[in-house]
Amino acid sequence: MTDHAASAARGVRAAPVIPVDDAADTAAEALRFEDYFREGAAPTEALLWWQLERNEALLAALRALCHGPAPLVRLRTWVFMELMALPESRVARDTLNRHFHTLRDEALELVLKRLREAELLAWDGSNQVYSVTPLAQRLIGLLSPLVQGNNSEQDADLAALLANVAGAHTLGTLDPAQLHHLQAQLSRLYDEFADAIASGSEFHLRRARQRFERALKLVEKASEALKAIIEQAEADGNARLERLARELGLAQARLLAMASQFNRALQQVDRQRVTLGSTGITTTDVRRWLQNVPFLENLSLGALSRPVHPVLVAQHELLDTTEAEFERDRPKPPEVMALPPGQAAPPGQLAVLSLPPEMDELQALLGIWTEAGHAQQDLAPAVLGGSYARAAYRAQLLPLLGDPQAQHLSGATGDMARQPWRVRWSVEQGEVPDEYVEWMSRGVLYSTEVAAAAPATAPAADDKQDENKTTSSPT
Repeated sequence: MTDHAASAARGVRAAPVIPVDDAADTAAEALRFEDYFREGAAPTEALLWWQLERNEALLAALRALCHGPAPLVRLRTWVFMELMALPESRVARDTLNRHFHTLRDEALELVLKRLREAELLAWDGSNQVYSVTPLAQRLIGLLSPLVQGNNSEQDADLAALLANVAGAHTLGTLDPAQLHHLQAQLSRLYDEFADAIASGSEFHLRRARQRFERALKLVEKASEALKAIIEQAEADGNARLERLARELGLAQARLLAMASQFNRALQQVDRQRVTLGSTGITTTDVRRWLQNVPFLENLSLGALSRPVHPVLVAQHELLDTTEAEFERDRPKPPEVMALPPGQAAPPGQLAVLSLPPEMDELQALLGIWTEAGHAQQDLAPAVLGGSYARAAYRAQLLPLLGDPQAQHLSGATGDMARQPWRVRWSVEQGEVPDEYVEWMSRGVLYSTEVAAAAPATAPAADDKQDENKTTSSPT
């Protein structure tokens, strides 16, 4: 008993023989779609299965158009695309004969018969005209990429997916499967670019970088459509479409982040490039030249045209040569020269930044008042004089008098802070006899040395309060 009969006797359905060769198409047509699955049942619960079953007519039309030898498939596709491009809604047979005048009659009849059988063309016998069916209009959407001119075949897949998503959103026919396909393509591109970066090959990196830049341009142009899809999904309450759109945005951001990885990889390759001597030729130039050589084996032609002549040397000849090498005169190595003695530096002047002369003039005036024993002086002689800018600068120097933080400094600033004078401004203002300043606040300068020697005439708190008043600039 054979295995097939034994399994039938046990009540088990034997698995059908599935053809694996294209020559067995007739045998494959006898099989059902369910026969290709292990359990003998199609996955009817899958969404994709339901969609394919709903579009069975479109699959049959596509199979009728593309079934058979390659030249015949091209002929059917060409005639079908030409028919769909005709502006007439109903075409007579004479019009078709004139349009396809370069095609043999039997070939045209064969193609038209197949299109009628596939329900892509409808024949009106009463009016003797052909008309395009709605099924053909759907099929032309599938075949439209065949007649689209793309600048790069590598980017045609991504461009087509992006165009489908953006166009479907504009028309309101966006399907989650379209977002799935676009996300899968972005993931494949990410893996392709990651492999190029991991390879370390300069030429592979540069080719991948060019495609990466073209893909970035396409993705950036579709960013607005993706944003609009997310907003529309939120407004409609379509949680699934919103989730898929956000996942697509993450895949897009993940792809955009690879720009820095490409830059680091190319910089690493640039550091590893070697320049051959002083010629300026690098290893990259040599490799690029070798890639353009049609037959690399021709470079070795003539390299072994001269045979190798062996040289036999005896031991005593080697010894004589060695002795002569040690005994021959050699030039004396140059003697080590001592460093030259040090030289004294030429005399010069060190230019340093100095403070404006107004500070020295103010300190000189305060010194004259101190020697004269003045206890208090009007503020105007210490501030006014010269221009308005010089008067304003002197007024800004007055808060330095008695400043505890500046008293520990060295130089003119510290000397100014250590002066035995303090400033006391008044709230009163008035005119002053000066060419550049017309009006200023009243005030006095009083000596702390004279005040310490004389009995205190005012509380110390009042002096401290007057010292902390804000200086008013002259106007």
